[in-house]
Amino acid sequence: MKIILDGMGGDNAPFSVVEGAVLASRQTQHHICIIGQEELIIPELKKYKYESEKISVINATQVISNDDAPVRAVRSKKDSSIVKGINMVKNGEGDIFISAGSTGALLAGGLFILGRIQGIDRPALASVYPIVGGIPSLLVDAGANADCKPNNLLEFGIMGNIYMEKVIGRKDPKVGLVNIGAEAAKGSTLTKAAYDLLEQSHLNFIGNVEAREVPKGACDVIVTDGFTGNVLLKLTEGLAWNILQVIKKKFTDGVKAKLGAALLIDKMTELKQEFDYSEYGGAPILGVRGPIVKMHGSSNANAVKNTILKGIPYVSENVVDTIQNSVLEIEEITLSEY
Repeated sequence: MKIILDGMGGDNAPFSVVEGAVLASRQTQHHICIIGQEELIIPELKKYKYESEKISVINATQVISNDDAPVRAVRSKKDSSIVKGINMVKNGEGDIFISAGSTGALLAGGLFILGRIQGIDRPALASVYPIVGGIPSLLVDAGANADCKPNNLLEFGIMGNIYMEKVIGRKDPKVGLVNIGAEAAKGSTLTKAAYDLLEQSHLNFIGNVEAREVPKGACDVIVTDGFTGNVLLKLTEGLAWNILQVIKKKFTDGVKAKLGAALLIDKMTELKQEFDYSEYGGAPILGVRGPIVKMHGSSNANAVKNTILKGIPYVSENVVDTIQNSVLEIEEITLSEY
């Protein structure tokens, strides 16, 4: 397996990317190819001890930034790390592309270079959602599609179910639809229609799930449109950060508090790790004809390492082919409904 890693994407590139690649290479036999401006990547790589047969560098002279218009950049910057990396997957020169770069450019590249899986209307961004003390949930869509149709939410549920089973290892995952109430009759026109479609599927659909139940692990696959999903994800990130800051402040407020903090330091470290995005890897773009994973823009070396390692089953478990084989069910349900 060859893993293609964008050396120029994210706030900390190429430094964290290179370090993360080296760390991952010590835990896998698969080859990691870093693509980007070699005059920046190679000197950074020389700082580390690694097995040379496990890591290589391919030069890409251009960089797509977050300020670039995604579609225009993908079409014009042919020698960028994102475009070259996705083309390598398309041409069979790589098995998966991982990047902390522009989400818009990765989505555009996935659509225009790899193309959609036939029968999938809207590819989606699937983000791991941490659950305290349990297996994390998967949020689909986390921001790729602000406006959706009911059949898109059915697609998100089926694709998320496949990823949850094959990559995260949750058998027969519970699928829930984010809504303003648990009753089937509640919600918008979109969620009511999507509820009917999901109910007809083979999925372990548990119905509507209110936002307050999501962090409690009410379901394993959280289905929603990209607008709602992105708001839910970022609100959770902000709340988690605020709570940790409050705890930190309280534990440094006086001698007794500091003594208590010293006794609880191990448990507090565990709690922080459960909410740390770097532990969970990146967000796959589901629904395109090849594995692409989007890392957090501020990914550190640990996040890069974990994304690489968690990307391996995305390829080895044939997630893309499994999604392709599920299209018939989607078509049968939507045709019977409409």
